[in-house]
Amino acid sequence: MRFLFFLFLFSSILFSNEFSVASYNVQNLFDAKYQSSEYDDYIPGKHNWNEKTAKTKLYHTAEVICDANSDIIGLQEIENKYVFDELQKLLRVVGCEYKYSAITKKPFSPIQVALLSKYPIILQRELVISSSPKVRNILEVSVDIDSHPFIIFVNHWKSKSSGGKESFRIKSAKVLAKRIFELNQNSEYVILGDLNSKYDAPNSLEGALNDTNGITAIGDIIHTYKNSKPITKNEIASLPKGFHYNLWNELPPNKRWSHGFRNQKSAIDHIIIPPSLFNGHDIEYKDSSFGVFAPKYLMNKNGTINRWKATNGNHTGVGYSDHLPIKAFFTTKPFNLTKKAIPFSIVKKPIDYLYEVDSITNDILLENVTVVWARKNIALIKQTPNGKGIVLYKCQNGLKVGGKYDIAVHEIKNYKGLKEITSITPSKLKCIVNITPFYKNSKSLNFPINQNEILKDVVGVYKNHKIYFASGKSLPIFFKIKNFVIEEDSKVKILYGHLGYYKGVEIVIYDKNDIEIME
Repeated sequence: MRFLFFLFLFSSILFSNEFSVASYNVQNLFDAKYQSSEYDDYIPGKHNWNEKTAKTKLYHTAEVICDANSDIIGLQEIENKYVFDELQKLLRVVGCEYKYSAITKKPFSPIQVALLSKYPIILQRELVISSSPKVRNILEVSVDIDSHPFIIFVNHWKSKSSGGKESFRIKSAKVLAKRIFELNQNSEYVILGDLNSKYDAPNSLEGALNDTNGITAIGDIIHTYKNSKPITKNEIASLPKGFHYNLWNELPPNKRWSHGFRNQKSAIDHIIIPPSLFNGHDIEYKDSSFGVFAPKYLMNKNGTINRWKATNGNHTGVGYSDHLPIKAFFTTKPFNLTKKAIPFSIVKKPIDYLYEVDSITNDILLENVTVVWARKNIALIKQTPNGKGIVLYKCQNGLKVGGKYDIAVHEIKNYKGLKEITSITPSKLKCIVNITPFYKNSKSLNFPINQNEILKDVVGVYKNHKIYFASGKSLPIFFKIKNFVIEEDSKVKILYGHLGYYKGVEIVIYDKNDIEIME
């Protein structure tokens, strides 16, 4: 229900036995006033950022917060207290009032973190990570839940862009962990916000960002992992202070995402909770209540997020955020386990099995797969040189070509006949292997040929959108290269070509350096 069309009053009665907590990165809620600390594309008078587009962004943000209807919501990417106050006023006007609020006030920082609450705020403070305006403070807020103090830590850790290596996020995590150890053993709190870390960071940390020898902020400093495995809610209650349960574990792996960037889905927004919310006293987590708020208007038809849009660098006034809100419920009733811990059951199968089914209901474990080749947003894996291969589509981040892994497959897809894996959780790198035997060359290229193979150093003649080989056989060829022209009857060497599928097997060339025109 979109709040701009329905002006109604939510009940002001707060039920003492249940309340909700949410987190939402609003994607740059800026005002139209110049303060000199803005990002360049939010400077008033530039890039079509003005009173009109700023007001539209404010209304869109309020709409999502109103519809998400959480009792407490942590927010990221709020420019300053002025625009935050405007947001709070607008929510009150449309009947979604939050009487209590808090926001960080770090000088010269382009964006702050904030919190809206329907419960009274007892105390608030900021945890300072660094003097740099690019490093956000952590907001600590204690609210009164029916005479029970409940602490919310609102975070926005360093992103992975612009050289954002893991050590930056570890600095934030260490400050937070230190503060947690200062709390009473039974203090009740949640860690929430955009941590810019995946829930499975210990297994998926990108090599280019790994400057910590594999130590991760979320897994090793906040301790959502123990003995290289994610902590489950079956064990969290028995663990000491400092360990945490990540609520993403409540959902099937293919549903674990709330952020979209360059068509990559990821779970970098988090609600993380301690053992004290499972101990049977005072405030408890309501089992299996975690979820992602994704109404139709926040999603595009292709399944991506309806983010705030810019065309040619100019704001259009269309869209919301590149994140979706996440939400969980808490209660003053003792914790009651209603659902077994995730991960769901996993079945060991070979790659061949994925060609026999259209979808999977359980995770499939592919053991000892080798990453044979990668280009842009696609990679190809095989288990043996002569076995079938399959592509990883938009889910291969951090995997090394030549690397051997065990991979848990969460989701598969058939795209116009091409078999794809679209969601995975990989193990840590097991070893590096020689990938030459995994390629098809001129001698090993036998017909009929399967999709999802990689051609290497194969010579042929280009004619009428096909490559003709010395054997007399031919295959269609498709170039994913802009403005690439090749003359008829040219002799070519395919340095690297993916055998894709569109109405039959075809050679796909992704880069101009993957094909050589010989004569």
